[in-house]
Amino acid sequence: MFGGAVVGAPIFLTFPYDRNSSRPSNSGSLLESFYVLQIEQYISFLITTRLTGDMSSEEGAALPASSKGSWGSFLKSIASFNGDLASMTAPAFILSTTSLTEFSAYWAEMPKLLVAPAAEKDPQKRAMLVLKWFLSTLKQQYASRNEKLGSEKKPLNPFLGELFMGKWEDQEGTTHLVSEQVSHHPPVTAYSIWNDKHGVRLQGYNAQKASFSRTIHVRQVGHAILHLDAWDEDYLITLPSLHIEGLITGSPYVELNKSTYIVGSNGFTSKVEYSGKGWVSGTKNSITATMYPHGKEKSKHDVIYTAEGAWTNNFTIKNAKKEVVDTYNAKAEPKTPLQVAPIEAQDPLETRRAWQKVAAAILKGDMNTTSAEKTLIENSQREMRKKEAAEGREWERRFFSKAKGLPIFEKLKKEAPGESLEADQTNGVWVFDQAKASAAKPPFSQLSKELSKNGA
Repeated sequence: MFGGAVVGAPIFLTFPYDRNSSRPSNSGSLLESFYVLQIEQYISFLITTRLTGDMSSEEGAALPASSKGSWGSFLKSIASFNGDLASMTAPAFILSTTSLTEFSAYWAEMPKLLVAPAAEKDPQKRAMLVLKWFLSTLKQQYASRNEKLGSEKKPLNPFLGELFMGKWEDQEGTTHLVSEQVSHHPPVTAYSIWNDKHGVRLQGYNAQKASFSRTIHVRQVGHAILHLDAWDEDYLITLPSLHIEGLITGSPYVELNKSTYIVGSNGFTSKVEYSGKGWVSGTKNSITATMYPHGKEKSKHDVIYTAEGAWTNNFTIKNAKKEVVDTYNAKAEPKTPLQVAPIEAQDPLETRRAWQKVAAAILKGDMNTTSAEKTLIENSQREMRKKEAAEGREWERRFFSKAKGLPIFEKLKKEAPGESLEADQTNGVWVFDQAKASAAKPPFSQLSKELSKNGA
């Protein structure tokens, strides 16, 4: 330690910060320019020491040797970028073939755990099972791509109106999924998941706000609400903040931070706290959760259940007597495969059909074709927005609608400090529209008809 700062840490860490930004408080001044310069110099230093000789083969395993120069340039562009990082164009070798609209599926890859609370008669145990289900989704949502692809990849940015639909079929019956990109500026994905056999429904929407300060930080805006028909219960689920580790080595992975809440209308709240491996201590992907009656967050004597472990591995749930009442093993828990229609049978607005040429080019490492195909989609969308503006109309969402408010959110948010709808950050409050959904069928729009005729 030196002067209260970590030796080797960039100088800009000691600058005054605006709490609502990753930039110094006097952004735009000479100090702002110095701030950017310091980041670029710091990254250059780390790239030099980490990507040339001093980096172990394990650390650099996910970064092709031929791409180290591009990776370094990309990191420098992140450092000097002023705006939402989600809008940046990333090098082809870190692009994913998956669109963000598909990420909604991670909520329900284990239908057995999703529907389990519906069969539990005891309200405390029901709330505990909701907590267990939520914790079980974290690995799928935030680490499964890292394990599958070797490192976290930048997903494709969905276009307005993009759809992703599928279903899971197992002993729990059929669990359905509809995901729709309801806004492009800002990007917002809404989703609905339901299982009629068990009377379980999940819906929500989210956007991401990304910034840079030593690494990429992502604040998720939005929420999810789980409803159990049998008990007429709702659970408000807030979303974790996260940051990207492993940027310098070219092996990015997600680490969750801060805390989230699951607030039940039955009177119980679960608080989940996230932590990771620090400079000198800590364990990667750690979670600690406590469940307590509403209004008793500060009272240790009122804790009903606790959960502790790693969201990417195992966690244990104990009761107030410290007795183990449930466990979870991420590697052992079976996942039910999601069934999606073949690409040739999909509507042109559906994710995998719309992005198939881009995905194929990414898999081949063909950066030129990737860029060209993405540009075709993006330009087509811009022309559509211009036409809609000229005609005084806007894109009609197929499954979701804007709501003036969300009473259940306002009721339950009182137990989740600092939470608000932030409708200005998500272009409104989005709810699943059952009337629209009942009437929706391919082709989903006039655009679908036109694209189908053109063989798109």
